[in-house]
Amino acid sequence: MCAQIRPPVMTRGHALLVGVVGLVYLLVVLAVLLDSPLVQLDWTLRLLRPYKRWPDVQPLLDVWIVVGQRGPSAIAACAWLGWRCYRTRTTRPLLVMGTALLLLNITVGGVKIVTGRLGPHYAHYLGSPELFLGGTIFPSGHTANAVVTWGVLAYLAVRWQRTGVLLTALTAISIGLTTVYLGTHWISDVFAGWAAGALVLLALPLAEPLVTAADQRITALWRPVSPASSAPPDRP
Repeated sequence: MCAQIRPPVMTRGHALLVGVVGLVYLLVVLAVLLDSPLVQLDWTLRLLRPYKRWPDVQPLLDVWIVVGQRGPSAIAACAWLGWRCYRTRTTRPLLVMGTALLLLNITVGGVKIVTGRLGPHYAHYLGSPELFLGGTIFPSGHTANAVVTWGVLAYLAVRWQRTGVLLTALTAISIGLTTVYLGTHWISDVFAGWAAGALVLLALPLAEPLVTAADQRITALWRPVSPASSAPPDRP
């Protein structure tokens, strides 16, 4: 029998973090929509053209940016989590990753579609936020994906969780700044990507009851029923 789904419990500290990160995400989105000084910072870095000023590091960063791409990073992470599922006889690792990627599509994909922002390489007008032009650049998917994919691995870690959190932070920061260096994203895209990814990770504990219930149902299907449990009880 599967246990009943219990509603998630959120502590005050957790609720505060969710509220702060959600507010930061909202403020970055509004700052871009309202053509604030943040957009001018976008253009200042765009005109700096870091990839031309420091071209020696570009080959290395062209490779490093793959760590933030959804396809390669998610495949590598899911392959490892699949092995974890096999060893532990539970689907929880993959269910957590699937939940995180679904939430990422909602929090990032929805904003991308609504804002329709173009990237620095396709910008038309100097100083313009380049909104509602059919682009899909805001927020930065590379950055948010780096936060979520590697953050989930840290979330699921047992003995190395603190190390995993540190490595996730360093990876997400470097991936975001690399996109700015390569000119594929505005810095405001990166700010929004960091916030969106962090918001997904903070939401994961709230989804644990659903993940647990789904895991129990799935594992009940693949685990064979022992003869002792399936036999009728002896009559006195």
